[in-house]
Amino acid sequence: MTMHKFWIFLKINWFKFLMIFLAIVFVATVVALLTMGFSSFGAMESFSRKQMMAQMGMYLFMGIVQGVIFVSLYALLYYSMMNGSGFMGGSKFEMPKVDVKWSEVIGLEEAKKDAGEIIKLLKDRKLLKRVGGRIIKGTMMMGPPGCGKTYLAKAIAGECGLPLLATTGSEFVGIFVGQGTARIKSLFKQAREMAEMHGGCIIFIDEIDSFARPRGVDMGGGGRMDMNSTVNQFLTEMDGLRNAENNIVIIAATNVDEHELDPAIMRAGRFDRKIHVNRPNLKERADIFKLYLSKVKYDPAIDISILARKTVWFTPAEISNMVREASLVGLRNQREVIAPSDMNEAYERVSFGQKSNIVMPQEEKYSTAYHETGHAIITYLLHPKDDVLKATIIPRRGSLGYVFHRPREDYHSQDRAELMARIKISLASFVTEKKKFGTTTTGVGGGRGSDFDQALSTAQTMVWSYGMGKSGLIGDFMTAQNSRGYFSSGFLSEKMKDHLNDDTQDILQECMRDVQDIIEKNWDAVVFFAEELYKKEDLEYDEIEEIFTKKFGLKPLTRPAA
Repeated sequence: MTMHKFWIFLKINWFKFLMIFLAIVFVATVVALLTMGFSSFGAMESFSRKQMMAQMGMYLFMGIVQGVIFVSLYALLYYSMMNGSGFMGGSKFEMPKVDVKWSEVIGLEEAKKDAGEIIKLLKDRKLLKRVGGRIIKGTMMMGPPGCGKTYLAKAIAGECGLPLLATTGSEFVGIFVGQGTARIKSLFKQAREMAEMHGGCIIFIDEIDSFARPRGVDMGGGGRMDMNSTVNQFLTEMDGLRNAENNIVIIAATNVDEHELDPAIMRAGRFDRKIHVNRPNLKERADIFKLYLSKVKYDPAIDISILARKTVWFTPAEISNMVREASLVGLRNQREVIAPSDMNEAYERVSFGQKSNIVMPQEEKYSTAYHETGHAIITYLLHPKDDVLKATIIPRRGSLGYVFHRPREDYHSQDRAELMARIKISLASFVTEKKKFGTTTTGVGGGRGSDFDQALSTAQTMVWSYGMGKSGLIGDFMTAQNSRGYFSSGFLSEKMKDHLNDDTQDILQECMRDVQDIIEKNWDAVVFFAEELYKKEDLEYDEIEEIFTKKFGLKPLTRPAA
């Protein structure tokens, strides 16, 4: 370690050295006083020694009390300094061990490509001069939680060989005015010292939206003013980075839209690069499964391509959790390797929750079987993109049963045919129960997420937002109405509302008639499927195909060739 680095190290850790020095002085003083005391004690007369010993008990007790008070105050002072929680405002920020290799970043190809350019500029000074001499100081990672933003930040630091200061936005939000500002100053002071010692430093702030919301007027209490001050100090520090080339890069992560952050933070010159870390696509999910399964023992019969298809919209964190859950299921079943059934059970736990302790009477289980059969057959016949992968009447997460279906590919938009199919699938349970039992159960309605709620909200969105009603009214009336108060403003005339509501009900009635016609024509298949589901409680993809296609010769009406 050079003398220059030693002085920087001393600047960073001066408080620890001071405490060690004071402790040594204290111990030496105590030893000296004890030595002098014992020598004087030996020279005293017998009566004086007895009197002194009688007083020593009281002095010892008082000394212990004073020592406890001193140690407690010292611990409180040290904790407040190290955590920025009060008296001295500053904070020592965590430097996590960077153990993520660049080659281990799987399933983030687009984000990895953008981050690779930052790494090149940090590592190659000649390239930096050719592009203008300034590195990208701020990089904002945006995307859903669990998609690998923190993982990618660690990989960048590891590939560059630079120290990483990691913190979260909530660290800069305190109960005392000025805490956030003090911690911002402390963070950048520590980063400059680390950059001077190691030639560069990366600051990673997770959940930056905790303090970086748009500034506003304080309405009393001082909370908003403190938040404004924290944002102002952060902006000042970011601008200060450009006064000298100290090779500090700020990487921030957030789950919210950039419009929910303060515009001054997001402007060019501060966060120059925006990296969108999205959910993995089909190929990336397969690669992630290969990565996590390579770390455990698993049965080669597990088809990774099927797992990737089933886990549409899964994040890398959810895939990791699914493999970990499958390992636990295998251990409970006394297996040393993960079996396909373990992966299926893990998938259902992650997606639908653990099996419920609900015990259904036989008649309720029977009606539930017909309820789910209605969903299954209409999904199988009418949905233009989805395959029916499973039907079950085993309760999970408050639901008495469900039909699980997923698209064969990653789709990102929906047309009228798919929306109509969604409505018909929701209404199918009502039609099936009505035909079989002459009445229906509360399973078709009764709250948000129920069959009727999904059917109505889909039809209403088609008419009010997508211009799919028969009257031909065009416009996103739902947004216009919401901006002035939901169903309380006179922006829309009552006549126009009546047209929109009539169009919504027309779609529902049209879907109802189609479902009734299909259920009537294929009633034998409905009865057979429901009876099988009632007996087995679970029907998987192969069994569903066997019943609908091979036994009854049903063919999907609108599904394109896979």
